[in-house]
Amino acid sequence: MQDAQLLRYSRHILLPQIEYAGQERLVNSHALIVGAGGLGAPVALYLAASGVGTLTICDFDAVDLTNLQRQIIHTTHAVGQNKALSAQTTIAALNPEINVHAVTERASEATLARLIAAADVVMDCSDNFETRYCLNRLCLAARTPLVSGAAIRFEGQLTVFDFRQAHSPCYHCLYPDVGDDQAMRCADNGVFAPLVGMIGTAQAAEALKLLMQIGDTMQGRLLLLDALTAEWRMIKLARDPHCAVCATRD
Repeated sequence: MQDAQLLRYSRHILLPQIEYAGQERLVNSHALIVGAGGLGAPVALYLAASGVGTLTICDFDAVDLTNLQRQIIHTTHAVGQNKALSAQTTIAALNPEINVHAVTERASEATLARLIAAADVVMDCSDNFETRYCLNRLCLAARTPLVSGAAIRFEGQLTVFDFRQAHSPCYHCLYPDVGDDQAMRCADNGVFAPLVGMIGTAQAAEALKLLMQIGDTMQGRLLLLDALTAEWRMIKLARDPHCAVCATRD
């Protein structure tokens, strides 16, 4: 790292769990963020601020005025712009040392597979089961850690699927695909603005720990948040031996 980087990341480097070696891992890491909305906004901001050297951000949607209540990476000036490009602009102002690749089209499964193969960690910040199931399958095949978050109304959840570990469950173990995508969307149900920040920031923390190889991640655990009552619950999440997606892996 250069002198300016040592200064920028000095508060990380002071931590004995991180120090120079951990920060160097971040600088040389690549995170794929799927979705630049409510969850993707804090994820992208904190990964960039923390020094993750390369970010690939996928989002084909455009910034809408209704997004600004919670999607803090976008500004009023960005309304009408593609979200991935808007996020790229904001990150450039926050930390110009970060390489940001914006994917502005709806990514096919083949494209996602290629992007996942190049990443060290994948952030699922999407808002529909179809994308979540797809990322789960592709990350499992690539043995790439997947940090999964979701938030709607006042309720959020977070977990990590570290497919480098043989005992890791997968998203399908948690929510089996029954062929009926009933994902709830903010446009139909509403969402408490700070909730996506709370879950997205926690996702960023899990990604940083994975990349730096420190602490205990949410692997095998599901964190549930009720922001209306300020209650956090943790439950164990085990691999389903009969899971149609991961039960037959090596």
